Amino acid sequence: MNEPVKAVLAIDPVDAGRRLDQVLAERWQDFSRSRLAAWIRDGQIQVDGRSVKPRHAVSAGESVTLEAVLEAHPDNPQPQAISLDVLFEDEALLIVNKPPGLVVHPGSGNPDGTLVNALLHHDPALAPLPRAGLVHRLDKDTSGCLVIARTLAAHRHLVAAMKRREIKRHYLALVWGEVIAGGSVDAPLGRHPVDRRRQVVRPDGRRAVTHYRVARRLSGSTLLDVVLETGRTHQIRVHLAQINFPIVGDPVYGRRGCPSGLSESQRLAWLGFGRQALHAAKIGVPHPDGRREVEALAPLPDDMKSLLDCLGPNDVD
Repeated sequence: MNEPVKAVLAIDPVDAGRRLDQVLAERWQDFSRSRLAAWIRDGQIQVDGRSVKPRHAVSAGESVTLEAVLEAHPDNPQPQAISLDVLFEDEALLIVNKPPGLVVHPGSGNPDGTLVNALLHHDPALAPLPRAGLVHRLDKDTSGCLVIARTLAAHRHLVAAMKRREIKRHYLALVWGEVIAGGSVDAPLGRHPVDRRRQVVRPDGRRAVTHYRVARRLSGSTLLDVVLETGRTHQIRVHLAQINFPIVGDPVYGRRGCPSGLSESQRLAWLGFGRQALHAAKIGVPHPDGRREVEALAPLPDDMKSLLDCLGPNDVD
């Protein structure tokens, strides 16, 4: 998407003496400072009809004009018509319910067919944003709520909110065994020293904190309501395995087989569940307009709901 953009700004006396690129980054928050600086260098932003440098010291009353073309972010792939389950949508943000099995963004082995491809088809205006406005990620086989910013200003706001831990993320995790009570795991995480695709608890890792409580007790397992205080790669999966309650079906951090004492139908359902039983069920987001919080709920996907129903106390062979 190449979209023409035009804007005019009169320099306020309070900004006199400051760098042009710095002032524009504050006034035109839909564009990054690096993009504005590039437009200044290319002459697409002019001051009183003349080209200047990004470090130009502005004067009160100067007229700044922008006439440029907003190009797609170079790392974004082509749009693809992949259906989306939209939980919330307005001019600033999107919240979608990602299905299990859908990769979030292109990478090694997944050049297309991703959520980012779907987002760019849903809203071509996301093309200038990095990764089509994604604010955070979910693993391929984890389902549930994902937040997408629709403008650069909203992206900055939401990324900053994530760093300040103002975005509240609740997960449902089905784990092996009987968890007696809720608790917290405070254990730093870092890459495995040999297998770089895995994360492990290590003293020199980044701080990681996970809180959990018992939501439901089931045959051979417990459904946990999990809240992230931090958001490290594979955090919930590693932390629950660390306390010997690994997530059912987790191919990397979980266990093989199934617990004893299950009925035949429960055993078959357990062994046939082909992914980690982890779902991002609820998210609370401070809206970029600063006046409200948006909350979205994602229903359980059919495969996980069927497994929970089968493991419930009313399941009888």
